[in-house]
Amino acid sequence: MTINSSNKKIYAAVIREINEPWVIENFALEQPKEDEILVKMVGTGICHTDIACRHGFPVQMPIILGHEGAGIVESIGSGVTSIRPGDHVVLSFDSCGQCRNCQQDRPAYCFDFFPINFSGGRIADNSSPVSNGKEKLHSAFFSQSSFATHAIAREANSVVIDKDLPLQIMGPLGCGIQTGAGAIVNSLGVDAGDSLVIFGGGAVGLSALLGAKIVGASKVIVVELNSERRKLALEFGADLTISPVDTPDVFNEIKNYCGGVNYAFDTTGLPAVIEVAMESLLSGGMLGMVGAPPPDASMPANLMSMLSRGVGAKYIIEGDSNPKIFIPKMIEWYRAGKFPFDKMIKKFPFSQINEAAAAAELGHVIKPVLIFD
Repeated sequence: MTINSSNKKIYAAVIREINEPWVIENFALEQPKEDEILVKMVGTGICHTDIACRHGFPVQMPIILGHEGAGIVESIGSGVTSIRPGDHVVLSFDSCGQCRNCQQDRPAYCFDFFPINFSGGRIADNSSPVSNGKEKLHSAFFSQSSFATHAIAREANSVVIDKDLPLQIMGPLGCGIQTGAGAIVNSLGVDAGDSLVIFGGGAVGLSALLGAKIVGASKVIVVELNSERRKLALEFGADLTISPVDTPDVFNEIKNYCGGVNYAFDTTGLPAVIEVAMESLLSGGMLGMVGAPPPDASMPANLMSMLSRGVGAKYIIEGDSNPKIFIPKMIEWYRAGKFPFDKMIKKFPFSQINEAAAAAELGHVIKPVLIFD
């Protein structure tokens, strides 16, 4: 990237080495290309994936992360037709739009999902819209890299929202919140009267709980270590919360409460937890998983036990969501008072990105959101 007078001066948080802190520095941002938009960031969530990349999930460094952005469109590329300067947008994951899954309205399972969202370069040519003129810098993370005062996104992964909504906190709808709620509503198809156990009461797990209550699920159980998160789960409508520390046998606790569940949802990625989740299923049940497992982990399930009950399991990406459809749906729920995801959010100034990430890792905050001046 050549820095010239048309480039925009921005501040962005960069990671240069695994496990190093974020450092906020000056950069130059290109003007949007044909299918792109330039967004002034107002707020952006910190997702577990951002933290995982900092700790070694394979991305090229140095890199500007951030993929739960929300902001105001400043300018648009010549080919953009559905977005205008001044629009408020939520930024989500990107997809090719051309493969069989994309053509069948399954963009979360785009054949090129990982290279598009994790390569650190544009979908078209792997170039970076961000530069400091000194080094090769990776950005366009999830086609946004929203840990910055301004970001380049694509029309395809940007969702216009009403201007009366609290834009600062809308960003997490683009990933973590839609992953949890979508897993229940879209992926598993939980319905009225179904029973469900959720393992993990973080942002994804609690969003799953909210989705479950919206569709009328009964006997919804949340298994969570943190007492404050268990309290919030009860406020969100959980019928039972279980502390795995204080409960010697979580499986028996579930069985004694309701005999088993129609659906289980794991956000931990821990094989021992997934094993309990599988055994908790009633005949015909289904387990959904979103947690990142250890690299060498295998599915901890007894095949005969699965056969005897006819149960199944699937990994879920982005809640099987089409963001252009599902983000407006979540906003409708929010406006109706059925989806109070804002109760999970704590705001931090952008300058405190490292403190915000640490608070999330320590469990002190469910969903940190960085606010830009």
